[in-house]
Amino acid sequence: MSGLKLFRANTTNSGMTEVMPRLAEVEADVQGLVETYMEVLLGVRFLASEYSTGLVHGGRIDSLGLDENGSPVIIEYKRGTDAGVINQGLFYLAWLMDHRAEFEHLVRDRLGVTTASQVRWSGPRLICVAGDFTRYDVHAVREHRRSIDLVRYRFFASDLLGLETVASANGGTQVARRARRGLVAQAAAGVQGAAMVELAGAVDEVLLRLGDGVNRVERKQYRAYQRLRNFACMCPPQRSKLLVYLKVNPKDVDLVPDFTRDVSGVGHHGTGDLEVQLRTLKDVERARDLFRASFSAA
Repeated sequence: MSGLKLFRANTTNSGMTEVMPRLAEVEADVQGLVETYMEVLLGVRFLASEYSTGLVHGGRIDSLGLDENGSPVIIEYKRGTDAGVINQGLFYLAWLMDHRAEFEHLVRDRLGVTTASQVRWSGPRLICVAGDFTRYDVHAVREHRRSIDLVRYRFFASDLLGLETVASANGGTQVARRARRGLVAQAAAGVQGAAMVELAGAVDEVLLRLGDGVNRVERKQYRAYQRLRNFACMCPPQRSKLLVYLKVNPKDVDLVPDFTRDVSGVGHHGTGDLEVQLRTLKDVERARDLFRASFSAA
């Protein structure tokens, strides 16, 4: 976003006027807006604001939430650039891991018993929203084993908010190892199973290469691909097909029988209203534009 320029068309003289970016007057302005629209902006359900970590720990977590895959999320905000934002967030993340029962109790109160029972503790996340970050922040994120997202914000005019993912990591080494083990285990199903595993590997490669900052999240029922929010969810291979769910409005797609399906009113694993059914590597090529559309909308 540091290089992004935004212009408004002037209909009276057919000219263009640049809309200048600005930082918030105070940090609370950013926090309040993100908390109000957290699910739309970050794919995270809001749980609490300024959550106290107790007298012994002596701190307050700016925002607590739960993402689409059931992972606990801590969000820390800074008006401008602050070299301590990552360490502060990691400090709170360590507290959270030591107080799992307290967090699950909060989820149960706000989102219900079922959601609380599905909290995913293998991948808690830290999202830092700030005016900017240093190159040292970006390097630290890429070297760290925690799931961390650095998000730069800017306000434009009086009614526009821009968010840009500066760096994103999910402790990828361990995740990648689990993913490879899962694919190898699935190959034990035989020749047909091996073909489906190859198909899953091809989809995995395409989704990961759609752009920078794509993270892969392993769940028992599906594998999610996200950049802040999920944009694709791939279910384990079936005998003769692979199901991928995308954040694409089915009404904007010419649905093809046995290839694309509207599942907006149908229960399924993962997130997304468009189901894509893949049976061969040619289907992966057919689905590329849909994958890109979902990625762009995330």
